[in-house]
Amino acid sequence: MKRILLIGMIASCAINAKAQKDFKVLKTFKISGAGGWDYIAVQPNSNRVFVSHGTQVNIIDKNTGDSLGVIPNTIGVHGIAFVPALNKGYTTNGKTNTSTVFNLKTFAIIDSIPTGQKPDAIFYDAAIKKIVVCNGKSKDLSFIDPSTDKVVATVGVGGSPETAVSDGAGKIFVNIEDKNEIVAIDGKTYSILAHWPITPGDAPTGLVIDTKTKRLFAACGDNSMLIAVNVETGAIIDKLAIGAGCDGAAFDPTTNNIYTSNGTDGTITVIHEDDANKFAVTGTSNTKKGSRTIALDTQTHLLYLPTADLEASTGKGRPKAIPGTFQVLVVGKR
Repeated sequence: MKRILLIGMIASCAINAKAQKDFKVLKTFKISGAGGWDYIAVQPNSNRVFVSHGTQVNIIDKNTGDSLGVIPNTIGVHGIAFVPALNKGYTTNGKTNTSTVFNLKTFAIIDSIPTGQKPDAIFYDAAIKKIVVCNGKSKDLSFIDPSTDKVVATVGVGGSPETAVSDGAGKIFVNIEDKNEIVAIDGKTYSILAHWPITPGDAPTGLVIDTKTKRLFAACGDNSMLIAVNVETGAIIDKLAIGAGCDGAAFDPTTNNIYTSNGTDGTITVIHEDDANKFAVTGTSNTKKGSRTIALDTQTHLLYLPTADLEASTGKGRPKAIPGTFQVLVVGKR
C-alpha cells in the first residue's frame, strides 16, 4: 500500500510540474495612462483585446499590443460585451450607472443606456438576443435589447450579482457574491427559477460554464475554492483548491481546461475537466500580483490578464498600482 501511495504521489507531482512548465507569461503589453482595471475581453474572430482602464477602454492588438483605439468617458468601467451581427459593443460604467454603446469598427460612441446601480459584469446572450448586465449595488440584472438599445426587463436576484453566463438555450446563471449562491434565471420570461447555495464556497466571483457536460464552475475569491455545480439541479459536484484573490475564470471548450486568475498570489490555477464528474488541478503557473481577471482567446488558446506594478501592501485592501505601469500579460504554453 505504501509503495502504491508513493507512486501516486510521484505521478501527481510530475503532472503538476508539467503544468507549471507548460504555461508562462509569453508577452507583456504596456498601456499608458492612469486608472484601475477590471474585466478584459477578446473580441471573437478578430485581433482585438478590449481592456477596462479607469475612465476608458483601451483597445489593443492581441498579437503586438499596439494601440488600436480608445472608448472614452466610460467612468468606472468594468466590463465589455460584443454584438458582432449589429456591429455594436457595450460597456458597464460603474460610477455613472450606464452602459456605453459603441461602433465595433470605428469605436465611435453611439449611445448611453441607464442601467441599475453599479453595473459590473456584462455579456451578450445570443440565445435570447439580449445584453445582460449585473448591477452590484441595486442587486439586479438589466436586460438590454441591442436592436433598440433599451432596457426591456430588470430582474432582482436578492444579492450582489458578480458574473453571469448562459447555457445557450435560454437559461442564465449568476454568482451572488454576498450570498454565496448561484441564481438560475429563465432569460426568456425574466423569471427566477432557483437559488442554489454553494457553501463552503465563499464570495463567488468568476463563473464559467461547460454547456456540453452541463457544469458550472464558480471561483470563490475569499476562500480560494472552485465549486463545480450541476446546471440542471444545482447540486455541488466537486470542490477544488485554487489560488488566493481570484476575481475571474475562463473555460476553454477545446482543451476542457478551466483557468482561475489569482490576483493576490499572482498565479493561474489550471483545472482539467476529465468528464462531467471528474476534475483535477493540474498545476499552478506564475503570472503577476494584481492579475485577478482573465480572458481567453478561443482561436489561439492564449490568456490575457491585466495588472500593474504594485506598491508594497499595507494589509488594507488591494495594494495601489504604481502610476504608468499598467499592462496586459499574455499567457500560454511554452
